[in-house]
Amino acid sequence: MANTFLIKRPFITEKTVALSVQGKYVFLVANNANKSEIKKVVEAQYKVHVLQVHVINARPKERRRGKVIGVRAGFKKAIVTLKKGEKLDILSQ
Repeated sequence: MANTFLIKRPFITEKTVALSVQGKYVFLVANNANKSEIKKVVEAQYKVHVLQVHVINARPKERRRGKVIGVRAGFKKAIVTLKKGEKLDILSQ
């Protein structure tokens, strides 16, 4: 079975909620995850059929608080497109 720790959690924002109407769901994933692994884990964990997986790497950004400069960590997210008629109930979790 695929590594279930590749998917960290659903990424829920106003924009991702609007995408869920189209059958697209967004997840934060591990930095070493690839598309085929993400597809296997989502299909196994949620019992759905995945058509496409798009992966986005968000790079780290500098943040400033007065004189102190820090770095907000980067992350990787995956946009998963499901077969028509299938949906996930991740908003209630």
